[in-house]
Amino acid sequence: MQISEKYNPQDSEQKWYSYWMENRYFHSEPNEKPPYTVVIPPPNVTGILHMGHMLNNTIQDVLVRRARMQGFNACWVPGTDHASIATEAKVVARLKSEGINKSEISRDEFLKHAWDWTHQYGGTILEQLKKLGCSCDWDRTRFTMEPKLSQQVIKSFVDLYRKGFIYRGYRMVNWDPEARTNISDEEVIFKEQNGKLYYLKYKIEGEESYISVATTRPETIFGDTAVCINPQDERYSHLRGKKVIVPLVNRAIPVIEDDYVDIEFGTGALKITPAHDLNDYELGQKYQLEIIDALDDEARLNEHGMHYAGMDRFDVRKKIARELDELGLLLKAEDYVNKVGTSERTGAVIEPKISVQWFLKMSEIGKPALDVVMNDEVKFYPEKFKNTYKHWMENIRDWNISRQLWWGQQIPAYYFGEGAHDFVVAETPEEALILAREKTGNDTLTADSLKQDEDALDTWFSSWLWPMSVFDGLLDPKNKDISYYYPTSDLVTGPDIIFFWVARMIMAGLEYRGEVPFKNVYFTGIVRDRQRRKMSKSLGNSPDPVELMDQYGADGVRVGILLSSAAGNDLLFDEDLMLQGRNFMTKIWSAFRLINMWNHEDKPAGTTEQEAIIWFEHKLNKTIAEINEQFEKFRISDALHLVYKLIWDDFCAWYLEAIKPNYGEAVSKEVYVKTIEFFEELMKLLHPFMPFLTEEVWQTISERSSDEALIIAQQKQAEAYDEEIIKNFETATEMISGIRNYRQTKGISPKETVEIFTGAQSFACESVIRKLANVSDIHFGSKTDKPSFTFLVGATELSVPLSEHLDLAEEKAKTEEELKYLKGFLVSVDKKLGNEKFVANAKPEVVETERKKQKDALDKIAILEEKLKSL
Repeated sequence: MQISEKYNPQDSEQKWYSYWMENRYFHSEPNEKPPYTVVIPPPNVTGILHMGHMLNNTIQDVLVRRARMQGFNACWVPGTDHASIATEAKVVARLKSEGINKSEISRDEFLKHAWDWTHQYGGTILEQLKKLGCSCDWDRTRFTMEPKLSQQVIKSFVDLYRKGFIYRGYRMVNWDPEARTNISDEEVIFKEQNGKLYYLKYKIEGEESYISVATTRPETIFGDTAVCINPQDERYSHLRGKKVIVPLVNRAIPVIEDDYVDIEFGTGALKITPAHDLNDYELGQKYQLEIIDALDDEARLNEHGMHYAGMDRFDVRKKIARELDELGLLLKAEDYVNKVGTSERTGAVIEPKISVQWFLKMSEIGKPALDVVMNDEVKFYPEKFKNTYKHWMENIRDWNISRQLWWGQQIPAYYFGEGAHDFVVAETPEEALILAREKTGNDTLTADSLKQDEDALDTWFSSWLWPMSVFDGLLDPKNKDISYYYPTSDLVTGPDIIFFWVARMIMAGLEYRGEVPFKNVYFTGIVRDRQRRKMSKSLGNSPDPVELMDQYGADGVRVGILLSSAAGNDLLFDEDLMLQGRNFMTKIWSAFRLINMWNHEDKPAGTTEQEAIIWFEHKLNKTIAEINEQFEKFRISDALHLVYKLIWDDFCAWYLEAIKPNYGEAVSKEVYVKTIEFFEELMKLLHPFMPFLTEEVWQTISERSSDEALIIAQQKQAEAYDEEIIKNFETATEMISGIRNYRQTKGISPKETVEIFTGAQSFACESVIRKLANVSDIHFGSKTDKPSFTFLVGATELSVPLSEHLDLAEEKAKTEEELKYLKGFLVSVDKKLGNEKFVANAKPEVVETERKKQKDALDKIAILEEKLKSL
């Protein structure tokens, strides 16, 4: 058949993806096969494909395609997350560009805009995953805000509230003034920032003297309700029981004493602002201090800020420092570097803020989730992440699950009064009305008299149900899908969401199904640039994955990114890796074309071909066993390296060279058929990594029906192999390489035959050596007295008589130089081994390595000295 000279990924990728989709190879329904289930870590509906998605989803696709080819009923459930904060920010920005403020429209109107935005942009990343080759069951695509999933989220909230796990509390939270919502501790990123440490005068009430207090945030003085000193600090013992005056505000506040104060920091006196600092809040609770919140939801000064009311906190910082200086209340301002909490979502500097929020108690629900990881019911790969998980779970705090947003599942609490307990929690407004009437004893209550909580639930409160909710497991706990596909098999995710998502999914699975949601968790590394910076749009150091696929092909990018992605270790991105992936495609296509060009006829296979076939059969089985072992350890990159080497080195460089017919001759049909069989098995092994190219080759080798497509072909199982057969052939390749090296360094044509002299009595794979090294004769058990090139393969010495065209004087000089180097090297090794302290104190394996170096050097010196004699 006619095969194009070059492989074109653009022609192949769309063709085969459409073919797979049309034949519904990705779709799964419960059947008699064992299930292999993966749920995608749902990307934000706002998102577009980045390098982290590329790595994560390539790994998932490799696992899913391999499972499909091993006889499992593979089901990879895709979907997107509604991403409350990110999506709401996008919609707010869009409305603003149209001259609409969120505050000026109703919740229902806003949600309509949000859904319009989602329908317009929400599917972008899923389409990009298709370009990557992801074999997701697209019929099962879910969205965390779709009605059935939202229903399950609400059901979970109500259930946990009634069990006593969810409560409403007045707490200090991390407030994002840009998104105007609180965020979790895990969403706060601390960054070093240059600032100032301001030393302010707090006059002592009724005296002319003052105490100096240092602060990085002078704008918060409007919320000061005490100054705290350490009881052991003798400098301030005279202030016990007294009050001081807050600068500018002129409010008298008490001096309190507590060991919390660091005597060495600043002035050793700490201003206490309970509404604007967590530690201050705890001290305020301890000493029953007044709480004065001086900032509004957008971090502007409120009415407590006096003439600064309505101004941004950072503008006030500069202005108040200037005013305090003018009033003689600022002693000095020093440059100061401190770590400032910022929002992972918006980048805004976080404000500690007191507010009423909803919380989920974590201690009781979290303990079983710790146990199942520590006893390996859920296995982590790499295992090192167990310690990270353990530390967080043992120090877990209650989960703040409410957000001051409209985009998200609205908290199902319904208020009928102003009291702290004047509410009910219910799945529907109708149920809420019934419960409210029961609670109040007032049958005249109407639906209009109930007001639902304005807050939405934290996005993670929906995605922690993901492995169950995608199969509607909370709506119908015994439906056929949840019963068959759950628990899922493997989870592939980043270590940065081990707490956000992994831990919480385990909790939810144990709470609602009584079993873990997945058996294995594979943590990928983070994709970084050559300077080890995390790739991001803001830094401008992240390439566009779609452009990379256009340039190198999806297969090339998949292979390139996986070759350098060791389990759990960060990946240092280098575009040369993509080039390596593309070159691998070219190598395979060239091998395919070479085989296809051979004529074949009925004749017996020659000895060389037989030796090569026997060796490759065993090598293939050994490599399959090694690949399986690497997959069991989730060493995906190592598994790919094995496949890569098997194809590039063993099959292309050695096997094909060994069986290749001479020009104008035909290959034995027996050899041709076996070669095609090998090539097909290699395409099966490679398919999970390079799906498009392999399907193209597979379908071109032979006409296939739809039930013979490579995507559903069964991979070869590892069979018994003989290590000695493999070793013998590899020894032969070392000999061939030695002779080729001699030809290359001496400029001798490959067409010129050579002789070999050796003390060995025979060689395994002799025929292969003769053919691939172009050896005219092998003299076993003999030496030559001619000048020769001599080298060792293992313990076997081989000598190749030097060509008559060589400059013997030059060869002698090179040999003497090499001998001089080796003798100097041997002196250094002998010195080490002659050192009794070194031999006594070094590790045994280190000493053994030095002894091996010594023996190797002695063997090589002996060979070179013999060579010099012959020269």
